[in-house]
Amino acid sequence: MRIESIMNQTQKQFKNENIDQKLAMHQHTGLTDTLRDYHIEVIELPVTPKLNEQVFTRDIGFTIGSELFVATMKEPLRKSETHPLMNWCEQQSIPYHELTSGTIEGGDVIVDDYTIWVGESGRTSIEAIEELRERLPSFEIHPIQLEENILHLDCAFNPISDQAALIYPPAFTPRDFTRLQERFDFITVTDEEYFTLGPNVLSIGDGTIISLKQNERLNHLMEERGFNVIGIDFSEIIKSGGSFRCCTLPIYRA
Repeated sequence: MRIESIMNQTQKQFKNENIDQKLAMHQHTGLTDTLRDYHIEVIELPVTPKLNEQVFTRDIGFTIGSELFVATMKEPLRKSETHPLMNWCEQQSIPYHELTSGTIEGGDVIVDDYTIWVGESGRTSIEAIEELRERLPSFEIHPIQLEENILHLDCAFNPISDQAALIYPPAFTPRDFTRLQERFDFITVTDEEYFTLGPNVLSIGDGTIISLKQNERLNHLMEERGFNVIGIDFSEIIKSGGSFRCCTLPIYRA
């Protein structure tokens, strides 16, 4: 990991400081060890040194039902990140799909049972969203327009149960905020928590949430609602603009 070309507002903040790679690796190992402690199988793709954003595997694909889609990346620096995923799928005889219209990244795709919320962002185009709708007629595909400075949908909105979701309201148009509010009971994220990617927690089932330990207020609110919150320090990886959800690509949900 390193910050070279500025691709989001968080990287802009930490460009001069950059990333302590040894500390980032230690924090990433803390995440993978925690997942294994909870009996989650962790598969790590081969590392390609020139791909300095490769740690954010959420963006290179998404699974909807039993269908694995490989993303079409927007940023030239990240386009090659999908190749290790496709190679691994072919080695494991796992079928996958690619969209042919526009661009789409996994951080903009949120699965809500048979409803799929897709962020229309600087990384995901309406053309790709429309093609996804055509490919998956049994699902309700709902585009969500994001404000210009929002990287991906999961940076500002993230369901943590069938009823509850974390949300950063300034990321959305009033219309889309109301649509989401009609579906979920919100836990609202502050500006400070948004900067540390507070919404980008990882739900691993049975009410257990992996969250940044420094976000004490947000973690307390989730605990008050009965969630088991595992606080992990991910502060070095966050400097590049992604957190726990960004660093994981579920391909099978039990």
